[in-house]
Amino acid sequence: MNDAGRILEEMNDRSREVFRRVVESYLATGDPVGSRTLTRDMSEKVSAATIRNVMQDLEYLGLLDSPHVSAGRVPTQEGLRMFVDGLLEIGDLQNDDRRTIDATLGSNSQDVAAALDRVGSALSGVTHGASLVLAPKHEAPIKHIEFVGLGHDRALVVLVFADGHVENRIFNPPPGQTPSSMREAANFLNALIEGKTLSDLQTVIAKQINERRREIDQLAHAMVESGLAVWDGESESYERLIVRGRANLLGSETEEAELERIRILFDDLERKRDIAEFLELTDEGEGVRIFIGSENKLFSLSGSSLVVSPYMNADRKIIGAVGVIGPTRLNYGRIVPIVNYTAQLVGKLIADRS
Repeated sequence: MNDAGRILEEMNDRSREVFRRVVESYLATGDPVGSRTLTRDMSEKVSAATIRNVMQDLEYLGLLDSPHVSAGRVPTQEGLRMFVDGLLEIGDLQNDDRRTIDATLGSNSQDVAAALDRVGSALSGVTHGASLVLAPKHEAPIKHIEFVGLGHDRALVVLVFADGHVENRIFNPPPGQTPSSMREAANFLNALIEGKTLSDLQTVIAKQINERRREIDQLAHAMVESGLAVWDGESESYERLIVRGRANLLGSETEEAELERIRILFDDLERKRDIAEFLELTDEGEGVRIFIGSENKLFSLSGSSLVVSPYMNADRKIIGAVGVIGPTRLNYGRIVPIVNYTAQLVGKLIADRS
């Protein structure tokens, strides 16, 4: 049993009820909860003084906090974590939410990227938070590779897949590249790629480079390795990150400091900083996981929570994730089934159209 479970077990019924009602009221309103408010809702008749004593004990345990003198209590991050782990009641997926999400996948289009974009917008709409969809890499066989110089320190690798998909990735080539070395590098790769995916190529090409090092011009050899690094880097584990609903995190009464924290969060997201960790965070199980505040370093500065679930392909391999970002006082009981259902639907979409 973890610490949260042990503390809950050791609480008496009154303390557990006071704690649960404070958290539920805070999640619903965002306001601190006072003892007089709780006296009207408790299942047994107790005085405000008795409730104040219980709240002081819960504050001593680090589960509640007083934002202002005599202004009631709010749950701490530790308190929210304990509530989510031990007392949260997950509701059923509402029919309206189900229909909205289903409608995004109703098209017969084979464009998975467009479908994932619609899923992100729908998820943001029904949860009133910001949504994220981590899309999988494109794993069709490659038909053609080409390198294009964009300047002395930038180059473009163009990947044409057998299914017609085209992907462009910018990278920093080694200095001294010439149009001739770029063509030689592309010719070397194109001679090996037939019928192979990017994953297949990484192992084959590494072996070929070692065996045929003398056959390739030194510049072309460096170009191949630099181009490969684009495919193999951690930040390119997934094709792209789709984020929708940024405005949902910016309430009309948002203070300047809160605006700055949210701006930092989205700057980090757009730079894909730590995004590769999402699947590492979710691959311990198939279900929804909840990260509150600083439990995920990506969200520690913004004070946000992340509700995220992985999705799988037909081989039951985790290939991406969908999630909702919002304030720590999210309606977790409603959002968890929405994220779970969306992840299952996206997994089915990928399996059906791959």
